[in-house]
Amino acid sequence: MFEKMSKGKSGPLVGYKILEIAGIGPGPFASMILADLGATVIRVDKASSVSQRSLDNSTSANFAKTDILNRNKYSIGVDLKSEEGVTVVMDLVKNSDALLEGFRPNVTEKLGIGPESCLKVNPKLVYGRMTGWGQVGPMSQCAGHDINYIALSGVLSAIGRKGEPPVPPLNLVGDFGGGGMFLVVGMLAALLEAQRTGVGQIVDAAMVDGSAVLSAMIYGFYATGLWTENKGENLLDTGAHFYEVYETKDNKFMSVGCIEPQFYAEFLKLAQIEDPDFKSQWDRTKWPELKEKLKIVFKEKTRQEWTEIFAGSDACTVPVLTMQEAHLNEHNSMRATFVEKDGVLQPSPAPRFSNSELKITSSPVMPGANTTEILGELGYKENKIKDLMESGAVK
Repeated sequence: MFEKMSKGKSGPLVGYKILEIAGIGPGPFASMILADLGATVIRVDKASSVSQRSLDNSTSANFAKTDILNRNKYSIGVDLKSEEGVTVVMDLVKNSDALLEGFRPNVTEKLGIGPESCLKVNPKLVYGRMTGWGQVGPMSQCAGHDINYIALSGVLSAIGRKGEPPVPPLNLVGDFGGGGMFLVVGMLAALLEAQRTGVGQIVDAAMVDGSAVLSAMIYGFYATGLWTENKGENLLDTGAHFYEVYETKDNKFMSVGCIEPQFYAEFLKLAQIEDPDFKSQWDRTKWPELKEKLKIVFKEKTRQEWTEIFAGSDACTVPVLTMQEAHLNEHNSMRATFVEKDGVLQPSPAPRFSNSELKITSSPVMPGANTTEILGELGYKENKIKDLMESGAVK
């Protein structure tokens, strides 16, 4: 089933079939990773989304074309509130290795596509659930966003500068790191077990849990007294002068991360710093003063000048590039870290494998773009597809 859709794909997950119940943020990100790795991902979009984005010149249609999280996927438009629509989804479940959804707890159960129903028709299915607070707990039914989840896990309190409020690190730590990537890890582990035992299971991925795990090393530092709750005074939170961002003469920035003694020595040598105070690298009482001195040093040259000074060295000092500059960098360009597909600049699939190449085989799919094709793959006859279309069960 769906062999035609697997053609042209490459990666270690070729042949696996993943069903994604359309959502936002970490769920689509997780399925994008799985699709990039070669899996055939079918996104079940709301029938209403198909109607809203049917015009190529509409704002929503243009947004859909640049929604990178939906690359390498197929889409079917389904009315999940109709009995016939649910039947279509369950037919997809029977022919899938995994399903993932990002609703609040018990929503898919009410729709009739919850884990119990799905595992009944496909005992080997891996059912991935992506939420902020998890499937159980006093806050499991509450709304929230990345900033809330990492606030509760203790991560947000540690990010920011001394004497200033915590700074949200975009939505990378909760949504995508603690959420989407942990869902991918969980589903891959469950798929391996299902392959071995023939038994599927539910994966409960919560952003509050995942973001907490991401901070495991910091919790370890804290337990040993190497980290304090005084933000901006620690090794990795801009407390140290050798782990900081400095403004240059042309109002751009350089990143400095020369932690190890040999790298620190290389930094001082290339920066031509002979001030004896800098020899006391680990004297925390001197860190604030040394940071002020480095601010003056970096203001003496432009970012490009500093880049050339530290190029190819072990000084762990590189320019801070903008998102539009990053793809032009020599290193990123050589590795093809970024790629342009149909006019949209985007990160290339990662990581890299020795035996299989990861590719972007298709741009973001429009909602419902493959409805007829997918139903045909399921074995639905033309008259049945026509009936489903006319009833509004699919679009």
